[in-house]
Amino acid sequence: MAKKIGILTSGGDAPGMNAALLGAIRSGFNSGYEMYVIYDGYRGLIDNRIVKVDKDFANEKLNCGGTMIKTARLPEFKEESVRQKAVEALRKEGIDALIVIGGDGSYMGAKKLTEMGINCVGLPGTIDNDIASSDYTIGFDTCLNTVVDAIDKIKDTSSSHHRCHLVEIMGNNCPDLTIYAGIATNADLIITCDNLLTPDQIKAELSKLKAENRDLALVCVAEHLFDCGALAKEITRDTGWDARATVLGHIQRGGVPSAMERVRAISMANYAIKLLNQNIGGVCVGFVNNKLTHYPILEAFDLPRNKHEELYELHNNIK
Repeated sequence: MAKKIGILTSGGDAPGMNAALLGAIRSGFNSGYEMYVIYDGYRGLIDNRIVKVDKDFANEKLNCGGTMIKTARLPEFKEESVRQKAVEALRKEGIDALIVIGGDGSYMGAKKLTEMGINCVGLPGTIDNDIASSDYTIGFDTCLNTVVDAIDKIKDTSSSHHRCHLVEIMGNNCPDLTIYAGIATNADLIITCDNLLTPDQIKAELSKLKAENRDLALVCVAEHLFDCGALAKEITRDTGWDARATVLGHIQRGGVPSAMERVRAISMANYAIKLLNQNIGGVCVGFVNNKLTHYPILEAFDLPRNKHEELYELHNNIK
């Protein structure tokens, strides 16, 4: 059984990472481990930014977004020689187990380190909800609430001016934020990779809404599909709507983590400690059907993405 456990956050930051950090540290201490944090993700292993922490380390940051131990991307971690430096740094500190909070890329690094003798458990930390081995990722619930709050404000001003508004929502090719936010805000159109319309089809639908003398029109668009600013100009030119576009951008990453976010993050971290108690590594933790579970990392990569057909049907039924 591991005696010392390290924790790092990797890839994009997500609200709830600090809650996961607290859950891992507290559960680890209560299981008799010494706990360490690694600053700046995998890069911190190479730069030897490994720090022993006490039980209360993350307590004051529980309600903060982002990650208090910072994060960084390290593409070079794919190279075995770079990973070997990380393993040597961990072994120098006597750390033989690691909890990695991040997305798919972070998981692959965890798998490789496990193969090199460092037992790793991955926690799904990403706002995008793009990890198929968990119904909900750490960061998704808070981000969704941030998106919905922003759209509610946009609808207030759009209604006052009889405008059409396009809102571009993050997701990194995963449409979950867009479909959930679109339903929650009663969007007229939800455009994602699974529900893709051409600009001409979008303008045709909006022309119908204009003919109905609607106060406003709301279009939720997943990122990377259109230039929303250019499309808004086309809509203004061709439909009679005065159209605007808003790219929500990085406000979606920040904010106070929701209560459910904190509970899920702490629960997953506690479960990770239990797995390490059993000397289980090379796995990732998730919530599936509201129950904690884990998968071998490679098996998790092969799981099909939920395309949420039932949510698109719901949206069609309430339009």
